[in-house]
Amino acid sequence: MRSYSTHSEDQTIALGKQLAAGLRGVVLLIGNLGAGKTALSKGILTGLGVATPEEVTSPTFTLIHDYGSAFHIDLYRLETAKEVAALGLEDLFDRDVVALIEWGERFPQLMPQQHTEIRIQGSGEDRRFEVREVGGAGRNRTDE
Repeated sequence: MRSYSTHSEDQTIALGKQLAAGLRGVVLLIGNLGAGKTALSKGILTGLGVATPEEVTSPTFTLIHDYGSAFHIDLYRLETAKEVAALGLEDLFDRDVVALIEWGERFPQLMPQQHTEIRIQGSGEDRRFEVREVGGAGRNRTDE
């Protein structure tokens, strides 16, 4: 597990850019409402070269934003595993893409065994990020 701290939204975006190169497959963004998941996503998607920070918004109402080789998904508004399964995420998990999933920890039975978790804690502008691999070595690599 690796830990990072940021003290502003700009630092959170910069951290996302730094982490982007090592991310593959499914990445669960875990944290309370307003924790900084979307700010981190802005950095990751920018670091992957698929969007600018201004182009990245929370997918709370659209559920899935497609950036070609990366997806930003928000499961906050979904209440049942059946609703999540209807999105067809399994097909997405089989592709060579980065899938950033907010609130995915609510549906662990639907997530692939191998994935990356980024846990976000903090208040105000001060955030702590813990990045860890779940399910052993695989497509997701943050230590490269």
